Amino acid sequence: MTTALVTGANRGLGRHLALELLARGATVHAAARRPETVDLPGARPLALDITDPDAVAAAAELAGDVDLLVNNAGVSTGSPLLGDLDGVRAELDVNFWGTLSVVRAFAPVLAANGGGTVVNIASALSWFAAPGAGAYAVSKAANWAMSNALRLELAGQGTHVVSVHLGLADTDMAAGIDGPKTDPALVARRTLDAVDAGEFEVVVDDWSAVVKASLARDPREFYAAYLPA
Repeated sequence: MTTALVTGANRGLGRHLALELLARGATVHAAARRPETVDLPGARPLALDITDPDAVAAAAELAGDVDLLVNNAGVSTGSPLLGDLDGVRAELDVNFWGTLSVVRAFAPVLAANGGGTVVNIASALSWFAAPGAGAYAVSKAANWAMSNALRLELAGQGTHVVSVHLGLADTDMAAGIDGPKTDPALVARRTLDAVDAGEFEVVVDDWSAVVKASLARDPREFYAAYLPA
C-alpha cells in the first residue's frame, strides 16, 4: 500500500491530491505550515515549511515510511522580474529551492522504501512567460528542469519522477484570475493515474498542450499577442 507525503495539503490542489490518495487506500501525511488547518479525515497532519531546512529534516525523520512524495506547495506573488525583488526571491525560494530541499531530504527515505516516486507540481507557465507572472514562470521553468535532472539522478535508486503541468485550476490561488479553470479533483486523478502508469510528464489540460507544442515553433508566433504591434 502506498504511503504518501503531500506538501501544501491543507487547501487547493494539495488537499485534492491528498483526498484522492486517501480514496485510493493510501496512507497520507498531509503536510502544511499550520497542520491544525488540515481537515482530512484519515490523514496524518504534519508541520512543514518547505523553506525551513530544520522543518524539512524533521519531516523526513517523522515520515520515514513514505514511498510517494508529492511536492505541491507553491506560491504566486504576481511579481515581475523588474519589480519587487523580495517577491521574486519568495517564488524561487518555495517553487524551486524549497521543493529541491524536500526532495534531497526524502531521497534516502524513498531509497530505503524501495525507490518510490516523486511528483513535482509545475505549470503550463514552465513553458512560457505571461505579463504579471514573470517570477512565477521562471520558478516553474526551474521546477520543470529540476524534475528532468532529478529523474536522471534518482534513477539509480529506483525512484521515478513525474512533472505535472496545468493552466488554471479552480483553487484559491486562481480565484482572482479570469479564464477557464480545471476542476482540481480532475487534476489529482490525472496526476495519480500518471504515477500508476509510470509516465514522465502529465499535461493536464488543452491549454498546457498548446503551450508545450509552441516550443517547437518560432517564439514570435506565441508572444505576438503580448507584444506591441
